Amino acid sequence: MPIIDGDTDAQLAVAAALAGAAVVRDLYGKRLARHEKSAGDFATTADLAAERAVVDLLRGARPQDAVTGEEGGSTGAADAHRRWLVDPLCGTLNYAVHTMLVGVNVALREGTAITAAATADPFSGEVFWTDGVRARVRRDGTDEELTPSAGSALVDVNLDPPFPSAPGFRAVRLLGEPGFTERFRPRVISSTLAVAWVAAGRRAAYVTDGDLRDSVHFAAGIALCRAAGCTVTGLYGEPVLTGSGGLVAAADAGTHAALLELIRSTG
Repeated sequence: MPIIDGDTDAQLAVAAALAGAAVVRDLYGKRLARHEKSAGDFATTADLAAERAVVDLLRGARPQDAVTGEEGGSTGAADAHRRWLVDPLCGTLNYAVHTMLVGVNVALREGTAITAAATADPFSGEVFWTDGVRARVRRDGTDEELTPSAGSALVDVNLDPPFPSAPGFRAVRLLGEPGFTERFRPRVISSTLAVAWVAAGRRAAYVTDGDLRDSVHFAAGIALCRAAGCTVTGLYGEPVLTGSGGLVAAADAGTHAALLELIRSTG
């Protein structure tokens, strides 16, 4: 949809995420060049093209805002009050081996708060979005409220390195805890699309290690979970996005408390 000055930041986040998703969908299955970034990490032509589509839309609509993209880095003042965080293709390895478990993440940070965010699924056509107050999913032009639920007992755990909290915390040890398998069932989709699924009631929780400050990967999903009413903290209950404490996003307080207890027991 066209973006004009009167559109809200949330509408812009949705449009930008959908623009990136359209590129990802169109290039799926094609022979794509790989651009090596570090050991075991790479981008594809689709990552770069999707980021260009997202960033071009954001800059056209909000030329004064700063932008940080996973592939293109940061533009604008380092201390900008308004900064867009863009992950154009979360799940690049999935995508490169023709697995349709990916997301496009767009979030706006104003000061220390994420005030608008969207995560688009290129293949289902869904886009999960929030204006910082409500959390909804748009399907075929219709919006529905997101409703978290722990009923599935499915917990998505990020097993991708690096593991900055080791040896105190290693996700693989969490999966080996008897208390985990008694209550939960692990899932690993290797895309932060799964964080949006917590807000939508399709996962009971999501757990990851890592420093999430200004994270292009996690900012959108965390905002969705918060707006949906999930319980969201770092690995040990500390405020999320304040350091290298990782993330526990749970559908409800009981699930969150159980996971924190299990995490502490692995240390």
